[in-house]
Amino acid sequence: MREDKTLEWIVEPLLQWYGKKARELPWRVDVQPYRVWISEIMLQQTRVEAVIPYYNRFMKAFPHIKDLADAEEEKVLKLWEGLGYYSRARNLKKSAEIICDKYNGEFPKEYKEIIQLPGIGKYTAGAISSIAFGMPYAAVDGNVLRVISRICELDSDIGDEKFRNEVKEQLERIYPHSHCSQFTQSLMELGAMVCIPNGVPKCKECPLNNGCKTFENSSWDKYPVKKQKIKRKKINKTVLLLYCNGKIAVQKKQGEGLLAGLYEFPNIDIGMNDAEIQKWLNDKGVEMIQIQKYKKVKHIFTHLEWDMCCYKVECRADTESYEWFSAEELQNEIPLPTAFRKCL
Repeated sequence: MREDKTLEWIVEPLLQWYGKKARELPWRVDVQPYRVWISEIMLQQTRVEAVIPYYNRFMKAFPHIKDLADAEEEKVLKLWEGLGYYSRARNLKKSAEIICDKYNGEFPKEYKEIIQLPGIGKYTAGAISSIAFGMPYAAVDGNVLRVISRICELDSDIGDEKFRNEVKEQLERIYPHSHCSQFTQSLMELGAMVCIPNGVPKCKECPLNNGCKTFENSSWDKYPVKKQKIKRKKINKTVLLLYCNGKIAVQKKQGEGLLAGLYEFPNIDIGMNDAEIQKWLNDKGVEMIQIQKYKKVKHIFTHLEWDMCCYKVECRADTESYEWFSAEELQNEIPLPTAFRKCL
């Protein structure tokens, strides 16, 4: 990344634009560290429009850090259901417990303390420090990297950690100390609303188009530079909805990794026919009355794709191998990942 001290020119136009065009979002109404933290964690890998109802429900259930620290993990996960990346929810609870134990329930104010909390990296620590505490720390995510790459026509791969650190350092040299919160949010907002990731950027609406090199050279489509994405691994799964006396069988996934600790329907990582399913169930101590193949479902994770063939199986008894819940309980009380909820 080249040294470019002229980036200081972006500060005033961005602040003026943000003052006029900023969206009204619930976490911007009352800017407190706790509220900023929850919103930033939810917004990772998730669109603003999708986050808003989750955020409002979450804050209603846990209006203060202590409420989150004292909550049962299952309730936290249920409110998170559908957002994905469930480790984020677990880390929120862990951090809330640490804040209550170590900081007497007050969110820490120092960047070096914030970044030590579970689930908080450089981006989130920078966002909280600048937005909530008015400190000159940049929050460099994909939106910000795209804006800077296009303004300067930078050829570095935005996935490169060294490049991210260089952008962060360069931005922090031009931070307006009395408007850190607004400057951080203006960069985010510009990337989300004008210098957009998919489709043609709205360059005529951009407050920085007078100095943007890709606007001058009509080269926006070449930036930012990204390495080719890793091809998703595909897995064929057989998913079983076991019914008995009006209840459905689920189990908690053991171990670590994807969806660990969450409820799931019994499933196998291969395609199976009726006879193979019956043998598999017999080995689990489940006596099958009848089986019906009824649905195919696809679910895409970041680097993984599940092709699920779902079977409805009527069972003679609700064996102790699984936990059994009514459809209403599954809907209202049990945290069931979206991938499996599709099977219902």
